[in-house]
Amino acid sequence: LAKRGIEEEACGIELDKDIQFTKLFPLIAKENLTQEFIHWLLNGGEGIAQKQIWLRADKLSANDISNEANLTRLQTQRLRFRSKTLKPLAVNYKRSVFYQLDLSHVASEYRRSGNALPEELPLSERPLIRARDLMFRSSFYQSTDPHKSATYEKEAFATLHDVITQSIDHGNIPKLNIYSDQIIWGRSPARLDLAGGWSDTPPFCMQFGGSVVNIAVEMNGQPPIQIFIRLSSEPVITLRSIDNGEAEVVSTYEELAQYNTVVSSFSIPKAALCLAGFHPDFCGAQFKSLKEQLSSFGGGFEMSMLSAIPKGSGLGTSSILGATILGVLSDFCSFSWNKHEIAHRTLILEQLLTAGGGWQDQYGGILSGVKLLESEPGTQEKMRVRWLPDQLFTQTEYKGNWLLYYTGITRVAKNILGEIVRGMFLNQGKVLSTVEDIKRHSKYMAELIQTGDFEGVGKMLLRSWEYNKVLDSGTSSPEIEQIIHKIADYALGYKLLGAGGGGFILICAKDNEAAARIQTSLTENPPNSKARFVKMEMSKLGFQLSRS
Repeated sequence: LAKRGIEEEACGIELDKDIQFTKLFPLIAKENLTQEFIHWLLNGGEGIAQKQIWLRADKLSANDISNEANLTRLQTQRLRFRSKTLKPLAVNYKRSVFYQLDLSHVASEYRRSGNALPEELPLSERPLIRARDLMFRSSFYQSTDPHKSATYEKEAFATLHDVITQSIDHGNIPKLNIYSDQIIWGRSPARLDLAGGWSDTPPFCMQFGGSVVNIAVEMNGQPPIQIFIRLSSEPVITLRSIDNGEAEVVSTYEELAQYNTVVSSFSIPKAALCLAGFHPDFCGAQFKSLKEQLSSFGGGFEMSMLSAIPKGSGLGTSSILGATILGVLSDFCSFSWNKHEIAHRTLILEQLLTAGGGWQDQYGGILSGVKLLESEPGTQEKMRVRWLPDQLFTQTEYKGNWLLYYTGITRVAKNILGEIVRGMFLNQGKVLSTVEDIKRHSKYMAELIQTGDFEGVGKMLLRSWEYNKVLDSGTSSPEIEQIIHKIADYALGYKLLGAGGGGFILICAKDNEAAARIQTSLTENPPNSKARFVKMEMSKLGFQLSRS
């Protein structure tokens, strides 16, 4: 209308200096709102009769409209029309934008209007659409029926789980690949996420692809995650945790399948063993019992695990532990999986554990050095890896400026993941837009590392931290802010690693003198008795495998 008004300026409409006060908008009687008039209004042309309607009509300015409009009535109309629109959008979801809407708002609208929920989608519908529908229903019942809401949410995660787990062949048949007196020893570094974390998390990465920059590091001169496996005479599997001082003997399929319960502290190795074919659900051959399978395999075995990283560290420990176990089992059982296959199976392992994690942790640990990791939409089997120059992290001029500090504060990543993944399912505007910004930010980080811009990289690290806080308000805490207050003047950037809330903080000091000041400040005034600096060095090898 405004465009048409401006075009008709020569026909007697005088434009005000402030367009807000120019009388451009005609008051047209209903009988004159014909298709011909609308067509002329939008497309121009001769339309003499339509033009006369325009010229003869009284005109209002934008200011007049805002002064005279009944906003309460307009809002009521808007809500009523929106409510009526939801039903046809849902019924015609295959051709509409219904499941592209912010489904948390849609659920609120259904509750407000009293509309009956649309019918549940059939099992034949695309899994990600079904998962969105289930999470939409979970959101609808969240405040009125928590049990029903939790049931729908569980179904949504199960649907995502099925999509990812079906992306590999489940017909593994383990075949013994060592001598009776040999030991296989696998070890992996930790990973530090510099930019892009969260964009690697399903379902976001499955719809839009992910992009992450991270670095593999050894700690205190060693790869911190290590696995040892050897044969034993008894047809059982013995699991040992060196760091926890715990052990468990598994002799049945039922015990092995308890990876997704709180019964066992060995959930990760149990899930990995199932994926490797030591359970009927993932084995290409049939056995009456685990003992029969182990006897056929050539004996039972012992698996000892060491994770020299505190729990809740933010260094991707759980995923890298899973990947290292799968890497060792690949060699032990004659699978010959490459690192990409190991990493993708670790993504499936995370789904089995209902952790809902992404893929950057395992890739970040088992692949060496500094790299940009990118995926395309889909089930994430393929990953593009671009190794970046490492001089900003290894040369004497810069190496001492990077500090790794354990805050002594822990937070369980699974709790954080669940809420943000829920937002991804529901197309929540804030979640999707922030994760898209985070994904884009990783490309900027990679470019600055590529060009050797140390100051720029430090500032981009701080930007990563700011993005994480936008996505999850619990990323920081008063205790964390106290630590940051002590170091901010001496640092170009810093961020809590992983999902945040605690664990390790990576600090990029302005120079060597600033790094020394940071170390002195936090060493003399630690936030708690567990807080400490940890020596780190970039890993040039990633996952390593040795035999005795």
